[in-house]
Amino acid sequence: MVSQREVKDTGIIDEPQIFELLEEARTASKEQALEIVEKAKSFSGLSLEELAILLQSNAPEVREAIFETARAVKERVYGTRMVFFAPLYVSNACVNNCLYCGFRKDNKELKRRVLSMEEIEKEIKILLDQGHKRILLVAGEHPKLNNIDYVVQAVNTIYQTSSGNASIRRVNVNCAPLSIEEYRRLKESNIGTYQLFQETYHNETYRRMHPSGPKALYGWRIEAPSRAMEAGIDDVGIGPLFGLFDWKFEVMATLMHAQYLDGKYGVGPHTISVPRLEPALNAPVAMNPPFQITDDDMKMIVATLRLAVPYTGIILSTRERPEFRDQLFAFGVSQTSAGSRTSPGGYSDAEAHKPDAEQFSIGDTRDLAELTCQMCREGYIPSFCTACYRSHRTGGNFMKLAKHGEIHKMCEPNALLSFKEYLIDYADAQTRVEGEKILAERLAKLSPNMRKKTEALLAEIETGKRDVYI
Repeated sequence: MVSQREVKDTGIIDEPQIFELLEEARTASKEQALEIVEKAKSFSGLSLEELAILLQSNAPEVREAIFETARAVKERVYGTRMVFFAPLYVSNACVNNCLYCGFRKDNKELKRRVLSMEEIEKEIKILLDQGHKRILLVAGEHPKLNNIDYVVQAVNTIYQTSSGNASIRRVNVNCAPLSIEEYRRLKESNIGTYQLFQETYHNETYRRMHPSGPKALYGWRIEAPSRAMEAGIDDVGIGPLFGLFDWKFEVMATLMHAQYLDGKYGVGPHTISVPRLEPALNAPVAMNPPFQITDDDMKMIVATLRLAVPYTGIILSTRERPEFRDQLFAFGVSQTSAGSRTSPGGYSDAEAHKPDAEQFSIGDTRDLAELTCQMCREGYIPSFCTACYRSHRTGGNFMKLAKHGEIHKMCEPNALLSFKEYLIDYADAQTRVEGEKILAERLAKLSPNMRKKTEALLAEIETGKRDVYI
């Protein structure tokens, strides 16, 4: 295993090319940038050269065009739905010493905790009673406490837990890089997406931010999504942690990584996450980010990624404050967490939910019920859909629809169906009123055949049937 992990940089990210393209793009005209934005309306994505020009443009007209086009592309590809999920931190035990993370090995003030299967079951029941159907399992890196045996057992426990007639329908996993054989075991546990952040694609910065532990190996980490796909995991999620290095470089590298995966496997990343560095207990870099990311930067990050990789789901966490999260949703975000707790036991244990126990600071503390109601007012369909996963529209099957802007034909009706379940089973009176308005409005915009099919399934939900989808 040691020799297998001694992987050098494989050349997935060509740093000199990124810097060269960004430098060349400085001289691009406003007209060139606007032409690229116009081309992006075809949902064909962007080349690295085109992305560099958009990133380097400071013209207000160009930026506004980017934002408006990102809105249109997101709605064309995914419709008006917003998928909700909850992160479940099962362990903060970690042997790495990442300078930006509250879980780092040298944080002696952090109380370490590895949830038992009984504790995981307790957390899941709380989330089920809130209405959640999708879980992102998150674990630190520890070869003994958080190994593949533990992760697989945790996934199985989540799927086996129920509350009334409710159960979790999709478990995604964010854990340390694994070997191909270990990824096969993860696949056999029936996970959805395997998610892994590179943190920073800049090699020198990566080495500086990870002074010790297995995470110090840049190549082993950047090749992890490839190993996962070779092991049969259909969907992978990638993304940097914005604030460790220049955000324009990170956006370019994210596209380069997506192109690499798409070129090698015919399937690009299922999701791209856009976390911004936030304060964390005893994490020196988190308290003083090397590269400050402004709100305007974040808008450009989300919008340009939406144009560059139109088929991917863009995930926004609760790191951002509520009013700004609501803005970012419009620029291309398609999935978001709600009511998040970033510490093991955080949903059931008040002590575990204290700031000094969390991996990072949370900006948006709205619970699922509050955020759901707000999304309805903003014109979104709150979605708890897992239809693609259950219908085997994953990997290449999903990409065939997403890359041609056709997946929304499934997303919209299935979002309505999953939301109807939520309204009946969990919503308060105010949310039901707002939700039924959205259901009626969006149902009326479906094609006649799809509307008829959706109405029939909605009627089945009203009579008590659950987990119906198209």
